[in-house]
Amino acid sequence: MKYPIKLKNILFILFGSAIFSFGIVHFNMANNLAEGGFTGITLILYFLFSIDPSYSNLALNIPLFFVGWRLLGKNAFIYTVIGTVAVSVFLFIFQRFTFVTIDLKEDMTLAALFAGVFIGVGLGIIFRFGGTTGGVDIIARLGHKFLGWSMGKTMFIFDFVVIAISLVYLDYKEAMYTLVAVFIGARVIDFMQEGAYAGKAVMIFSDKNTEIAADIIKELDRGATILNGKGSFTGNIREVLYCVIAKNEIVRIKQVIERVDPHAFVTVNDVHEVIGEGFTLDADKNPIGR
Repeated sequence: MKYPIKLKNILFILFGSAIFSFGIVHFNMANNLAEGGFTGITLILYFLFSIDPSYSNLALNIPLFFVGWRLLGKNAFIYTVIGTVAVSVFLFIFQRFTFVTIDLKEDMTLAALFAGVFIGVGLGIIFRFGGTTGGVDIIARLGHKFLGWSMGKTMFIFDFVVIAISLVYLDYKEAMYTLVAVFIGARVIDFMQEGAYAGKAVMIFSDKNTEIAADIIKELDRGATILNGKGSFTGNIREVLYCVIAKNEIVRIKQVIERVDPHAFVTVNDVHEVIGEGFTLDADKNPIGR
């Protein structure tokens, strides 16, 4: 099944590219911080040879487009080209038109944190809407196809090599702050990828699951599923109640369980993303907030 190119995706990829580029110019370049991937290579060329990253980014990625377009698929290829070109355009703009003057030379901790946050948010948005900024993503796909390497392994090795080469212009403090920025950026990307609709999954082991489920529906307006389980020690068959709720409802469901069956065995787990009725869809199966 083929999915059409969406204007919404393009707009968010452009938005993410702007945030990413702003972070590179105002935090990485302004404070002598490195970065992984092809962005890191453009920064090496900038700090050593004063080559504008907006030009080197395109110069490095265009050859890869011809190599990797078959691997990406039509939609991913188009979104990747848009993301890559947009990053170069915004890098060009932010270097020549200073909208915000930020001097964090005396507080490199803040510089590293903001670099990580802006890069993480920007890339997180780009990835979430089907785009990439080219570079390592294409190389990782090639490595997976021809060498059998996992994409994660290829990207890690590439990033490690680029940051190691960056030591030619970094002092040890800047190198340490770079690692902080890269770590923060990776965590922010993960957060953006997990989605806004996070929640809690509750599993309830009780002899009164039917009553608990009825009260959950009545008081929390949440559905629940009764599963069949088997005790590994006793071999007895018993029902397990499974329910996914919003994070702010955890106290209320605990109160319901405590009132109906104080001896119930309950486990609570984080759910990184929830899709469906009550979270992203309303009762009529229509998207919430659209």
